[in-house]
Amino acid sequence: MNTKKSSKTSSPDVVLIGAGIMSATLGVLLKKLNPAITISVFERLDRVTAESSDPWNNAGTGHSAFCELNYTPQLADGSIETKKAIKIAESFEVSKEFWAYLVENGVIDSPDAFIHNIPHLSFVWGEENVDYLRKRYEALTSHHLFHGMEYTEDKDVIANWAPLVMNGRGADEKVAATRMELGTDVNFGALTKAMFEYLEKQDGVNLFLNYEVDDLTRKKDNSWLIEVKDRATRKESKVTAKFVFIGAGGGSLPLLEKSNIPEGKGFGGFPVSGQWLVCNKPEIIEKHQAKVYGKASVGSPPMSVPHLDTRVIDGKKALLFGPYAGFSTKFLKNGSYLDLPLSIKLNNIKPMLAAGLHNIPLTKYLIDQVRQSPQDRLQALKDYFPEAKLEDWDLETAGQRVQVIKKDKKAGGVLEFGTEMVTAGDGSLAALLGASPGASTAVSIMLDLIHRCFAEAKTPEWQREFKKIIPSFGKSLSKEKELAAKTRAWTTEVLHLSASHLEAEMTA
Repeated sequence: MNTKKSSKTSSPDVVLIGAGIMSATLGVLLKKLNPAITISVFERLDRVTAESSDPWNNAGTGHSAFCELNYTPQLADGSIETKKAIKIAESFEVSKEFWAYLVENGVIDSPDAFIHNIPHLSFVWGEENVDYLRKRYEALTSHHLFHGMEYTEDKDVIANWAPLVMNGRGADEKVAATRMELGTDVNFGALTKAMFEYLEKQDGVNLFLNYEVDDLTRKKDNSWLIEVKDRATRKESKVTAKFVFIGAGGGSLPLLEKSNIPEGKGFGGFPVSGQWLVCNKPEIIEKHQAKVYGKASVGSPPMSVPHLDTRVIDGKKALLFGPYAGFSTKFLKNGSYLDLPLSIKLNNIKPMLAAGLHNIPLTKYLIDQVRQSPQDRLQALKDYFPEAKLEDWDLETAGQRVQVIKKDKKAGGVLEFGTEMVTAGDGSLAALLGASPGASTAVSIMLDLIHRCFAEAKTPEWQREFKKIIPSFGKSLSKEKELAAKTRAWTTEVLHLSASHLEAEMTA
């Protein structure tokens, strides 16, 4: 990438902080909506996608709620709540529309560089969990976005879907699984890199790598003064912008606090680290072609939902299991151990303490995870792969996540497992906090941001562009069955996600 290395004062229309999937998505959208807009991107590391968007730092699951059981909780009356799952499924379809548009319009050369068809499976064992999965299947398949989902308690069928999961399992164990063949694996790093390569070719776009944002101050005219530092030379410079987006993953909270906007008061962050077991044996990797998700342990965060995961990273098939959760006071994988203590302010200490008191099981869970031995990790893997051997797997560090803590009138403070968009009242600044399913729903999140922060979003010109970029724009894929089917057929074809394309890939 031909990134800018000189530091100088400039006045772009937009500053994007963080060179991950969120900033890339927002940058491309804004440049398509208004080709004349000027954008500067500041990334504290020496390459794009080095944190949460890196393929080794996230699950790569195209989060469509096909297999993630934490999106469909069982209520006290035994019924299954599907609202969150439907919303996420719809958002992922919108993301696929945007990506298909990028492919068709030459922004991305080929979808094969970043997205692949990998079936999504949910797998459970035990009478109670089987009953839950059956109810979940019935609840979800009543909605058109989940048509095509299969359910079985037949061990032979599950063995055909995912042989590693069933080989060596007890004959008397009661099991069940669902499968959605339309599931995907997404290399968000490759996708983000492709979008930044496009952006760098556009007039008025500058990407500054190895530049850290030290401070940001609102000026009297409601524009922003951003203080940045070249981490290599230590040279400082200042940039002014009409609009600032803080999309720095775990690093967003400290920058939001520095902005001092009233809307950002009271937010805190709880960091959770992770590790993967990565298979090092090619013959095992080849036997598995699915993302198999199970149920999270009681008290564990959603990012710790265990999964035996086929990945395609830089054109090579991989097999991962995890993530194993841990605790670190860092907000970024390449952050500082002072991140958490320095984020505690007078305006958020009460919500953070309250959230801590209400999440004692989570604290105990994380302590137990940190104390795990290699044999403990192997036993967790054997729940999904009974014949697993420790020597066939290497332990690798995954990305750092910061879960959102926010004020709550009743509880004082609550821990949120999702993403939170915080915007200034005048629309001059926005910050994205939180984690999963963030990357998969980035397009919907950025469309919401644009409508909150850019008055032009309501103009006929931008409305027409929105409809070119997102064909279903202004309509609801979750409510309009025929539109959803038409849209899904188009994105499946353009993104090479059909079963026939999958067969061609596997025999190539």
